[in-house]
Amino acid sequence: MARLLIVDDERSICQLMEIAFRKAGHLVETTSSGHTAKKKIESQVYDVIISDIRMPDLTGIELLEYARATRNPAAFILITAVPTMPTAIQALNLGAYRYVIKTDKLVEELTLVVKRALEDLALREENTRLRRELLRVFAHENIVGHSQKIAAILEMVRTVGPTTSTVLITGESGTGKELVARAIHESSLRREKAFVSINCGAFPETLLESELFGYLKGAFTGADTNKKGIIESANGGTLFLDEIGETSPTMQVKLLRVLQERVIRPLGGTQDVPVDVRLIASTNRDLKSMVANGQFREDFYYRISVIPIHVPPLRERQEDIEPLAHHFLKKFTLQMGKPIREFDSEALARLKDYHWPGNVRELENAIEHAVAVSGERDGAIGLKQLPEAVRGFTAHELRDMQIPKEGLDFESLLNRVEKHYLTEALRLTNGVRLHAAELLHMSYRSFRHYAKKHGI
Repeated sequence: MARLLIVDDERSICQLMEIAFRKAGHLVETTSSGHTAKKKIESQVYDVIISDIRMPDLTGIELLEYARATRNPAAFILITAVPTMPTAIQALNLGAYRYVIKTDKLVEELTLVVKRALEDLALREENTRLRRELLRVFAHENIVGHSQKIAAILEMVRTVGPTTSTVLITGESGTGKELVARAIHESSLRREKAFVSINCGAFPETLLESELFGYLKGAFTGADTNKKGIIESANGGTLFLDEIGETSPTMQVKLLRVLQERVIRPLGGTQDVPVDVRLIASTNRDLKSMVANGQFREDFYYRISVIPIHVPPLRERQEDIEPLAHHFLKKFTLQMGKPIREFDSEALARLKDYHWPGNVRELENAIEHAVAVSGERDGAIGLKQLPEAVRGFTAHELRDMQIPKEGLDFESLLNRVEKHYLTEALRLTNGVRLHAAELLHMSYRSFRHYAKKHGI
């Protein structure tokens, strides 16, 4: 289904083409005025525009120039009953898709031209998607691990992938939530369509809305052309909303409408646009607590968490550290052309001992660092190649700890240790969180997560 605009001062031709293209399943708008067509182009995004060249108020060439000046991406087809070579050359030079002469078989010829235009458009979009995906292998192949927890996640991916249910992926930053989302997409019937992701925490609310829903020319200051939103770009595929917990209640209402009614309305628009997307969301926040505190809409929470999947932190699945380390070693040695194929025993032991506050992302960065600083003659990654945060880590404070006969509250102990070191780091850095995070050798996002967790 495509969106077509037909412009011709002969109403009978408009009606004839409207009937034909509606029967083919397209959305069709018609007008007999060139100036009205300009207003429609300003207020709507079309896939194909068909315009007569000779019209009383505005020529088809002028309308084509206007469409191209506003960077409208539609395939523009010009039709005429009085063909001339200069006009045809001018039309093609301005970017017209085809120049068609009016004959008794006009509708049949236009049907074929529009079909080819839509195929070309689909091919361009597919090439764009393939270029975007060229450097990555199938997402489920990047979920590496031997632990039971990872095996359970992969089984869940295989189970829910073919469904259309919304999925909420939870877990700390750096655990690989987007990899799980991509694996679900690759396991679904939508895998041939686009996987489009956006980090909701990376945009202020007004900018996030325009990115998600798109906008029409003049919707706000600086909107000098129509722009398709990310939701519409994901049509037929999967939309991944990372850090969904950072959205405002107002934005949650708008996204809830998309899920319930399957339509969007671009900023500045007056018409709903139908969309068919599967939503996968992720967060490192406790949405249930946010619902209880009135910070997150309850109806939206239950709508996005039909299928919940939790990705555990790396410290809770230490048996996955070694296979992940070898996976990243292979990846970066291939990229950098280094001959290294293994870790020495001391480096591997240190990787297993380290607590990885930045989770899998931190491990990946550590291995990239190690490969980058290795020399051509190094046969294996050793301690000296590991980042200082990992290389300098020792577990001496744990060696003398014994479990009492009566047992201990492990979670409570960990919480006390975490809170103590965060508070101490803030004291030593005069309350500057960025410096405190550096002191603890963790990312600022991880520090912020722990600070929220402990109410610091």
